[in-house]
Amino acid sequence: MCCRNFSAAVIRSAMEPIKMALIDLSGTLHVDDQPTDGAVEALKRLRQHGVRVKFVTNTTKESAGSLYTRLRRIGFELEREEIYGSLAAAADYIRTHHLNPYYLLTDDARADMPPPYAPDVPHDSVVVGLAPGHFCYERLNEAFRVLHRPPGTRAAQLVAIHEGRYYKAADGIALGPGCFVKGLAYSSGVTPVCIGKPNEYFFRSALPEGVAVGECVMIGDDPNDDCFGAMQIGMRGFLVETGKYQPERHSADKRPAVSGIFPTFRDVVQHIIDGQPPARP
Repeated sequence: MCCRNFSAAVIRSAMEPIKMALIDLSGTLHVDDQPTDGAVEALKRLRQHGVRVKFVTNTTKESAGSLYTRLRRIGFELEREEIYGSLAAAADYIRTHHLNPYYLLTDDARADMPPPYAPDVPHDSVVVGLAPGHFCYERLNEAFRVLHRPPGTRAAQLVAIHEGRYYKAADGIALGPGCFVKGLAYSSGVTPVCIGKPNEYFFRSALPEGVAVGECVMIGDDPNDDCFGAMQIGMRGFLVETGKYQPERHSADKRPAVSGIFPTFRDVVQHIIDGQPPARP
């Protein structure tokens, strides 16, 4: 992956104290039901140092409630309101635009979406998340038929909750929803709307009022969706080598121009603590 040039605002932000961390979940804090090395204790240390946190995720296999329950079960201390996911952002988009989508989502993720219209109201959009059990020809073809409208009729929308290429599962790298989004877009001619990371709106809406982008860092395992997406609006982007990180794709001469690359989330936290005094209450 080639290096990218960023604005002077991004360079200046590297010298500003970190007041808030946006933290990716899958691949950064945990892989399935296993926390990454030292992550549970590191999260506690980060909070004790006075850095505010919010967990930002493109996870679409689980509802926010299920994700919160799982994270608590495997040892992380957090509040439900601290999770900001692309499912919630997609639900807001659907409500704002009064859509009646055909969903390619898991049943659990579907619980976070608005209630369906009456059965006889035709679909006017397709919403795609990570739904392995639904990526069969029959379901994909139904989605294609919603999108493929006759000339002169109102165009349908293709809403990608995210366009991830792959993710880390317990048994190895697994295919993400991006290829199915691209396939539907190719066949239907409909340009997808991407809701989650690396969308600028997603990052800005995750920040609470009073926190400037230069005072915030994004920590994740995806150089593009996590780090570059955040850096484009002036945050720092710290990449961890857990999760989907693949050393052969990030050789010394091809490493992305992120703000820092660290073995684990624990190492990122240590870097933050070493580099600045505790924030004042």
